[in-house]
Amino acid sequence: MLWGSQEVIHRTRVLLPAFLACAVLAPRRAVSHEFALDSTMTAFVKIEAREAHVVIRVPLHLLRPAKFPLKGLEIDLANAGPGVQRALTDIAHRVTLWEDSRVLAPSSSIGRLSLPSDRSFDRYADAARHVAQPLDLGTAIYTDQGYVDAHLTYAITSPESQFSIQTAVAPELRDYLKLAIRYLPVDGKNRAMIVTSRSGKVFLNPTWYRAAAGFVALGVVHILSGIDHLLFLLCLIIPFRRIRQVLPIVTAFTIAHSFTLLGSAYNLAPQAAWFPPFVETAIAASIVFMALENILGADLRRRWLITGLFGLVHGFGFSYGLQQNLQFAGKHLLVSLFSFNIGIELGQIAVLAVMLPVLSLLFRVVRAERVGVIVLSALVAHTGWHWMIERGEVLWKVRWPKLDAVAATTLATWVAGALLAALVFRFLAKRVGAVFSRRAERRRTS
Repeated sequence: MLWGSQEVIHRTRVLLPAFLACAVLAPRRAVSHEFALDSTMTAFVKIEAREAHVVIRVPLHLLRPAKFPLKGLEIDLANAGPGVQRALTDIAHRVTLWEDSRVLAPSSSIGRLSLPSDRSFDRYADAARHVAQPLDLGTAIYTDQGYVDAHLTYAITSPESQFSIQTAVAPELRDYLKLAIRYLPVDGKNRAMIVTSRSGKVFLNPTWYRAAAGFVALGVVHILSGIDHLLFLLCLIIPFRRIRQVLPIVTAFTIAHSFTLLGSAYNLAPQAAWFPPFVETAIAASIVFMALENILGADLRRRWLITGLFGLVHGFGFSYGLQQNLQFAGKHLLVSLFSFNIGIELGQIAVLAVMLPVLSLLFRVVRAERVGVIVLSALVAHTGWHWMIERGEVLWKVRWPKLDAVAATTLATWVAGALLAALVFRFLAKRVGAVFSRRAERRRTS
């Protein structure tokens, strides 16, 4: 192995048959598929000296309360004016814009119907010009097909204010209905983001402390809702009772996942389709490995090293929850990254603060502590094995990229990085091993 221990090699040889035994005993899972209809609204939010403009496109099927008059299957465009006004009122009510803590009400609004084939919303200037143009009454727009395009204008006190937005259009669709926003501030630093009704109030230009607070909370929620990460933490501490035993293990996990988390945020991780299912499969495998090692007997002198290696993989897993939300960081990318990591650590501390006393109480009741460790680890291994099989099936179906020059360069870079990490861990292993040896020697001589 990387740290040159014959005992670890022997341990790995023992673990492999255990993996095979789990494979024989694990039942097959019935695979089901769920299909959902995705809908997207498109909006521009442009800030000027004294006004804010929201130019938004909403699919017709989301605005049924507007009740457009029909001629057969087509909308009666000659009499559609009241329906457009009802749609504008509904949009202004459900898509809310704030300046600081003040809810803004539109000072003016115009709207029109558009064909599904219209492409005016690629740029703000084209979209605003399109909304202002009258619709040809000879156009054929079928019910539930096409869009309502609206231009809402709001009076503001300052372009330097903090602006935020929230959508409540068709909340029953939850994350299936997305609002794609392009924010156009006066400083010209345009940003894009995608929100849903479940995103709540989203700041378009957050201050650094708002971004930090939001990403700390996001990190806490991410670790507390990540059952696989929680099971891995449980596996780490099952055999240990003292905080000084747990501390170096959790520290190694924290340092390792912080490196890959930050690297992924800066797009240093592979972007191919195979990588996310590979990471998810590897995370499940890390749970199984740790649980089986608990059953065979864990060694504190090496556990923190193995934890560090697996922590690199878990960091990639954490990054998926982060990357989807970096759009809300505004200009404060680095602050948001560190805040998210702090949130993860706070969540880990909270989990450990609960797990350690519960395990201590459990093993006070169970007189044969070794038996308790084996039983609890076996239950975790069983769950982790099922996850590994399920995720492995997804990974197996992914189409792997061809090994061209670009892929070969990327592969060589990651192999070099893995070797460098291995050398660092081997160096640290020797140093830590020397510390343990000196402590053991002092105990024998004292």
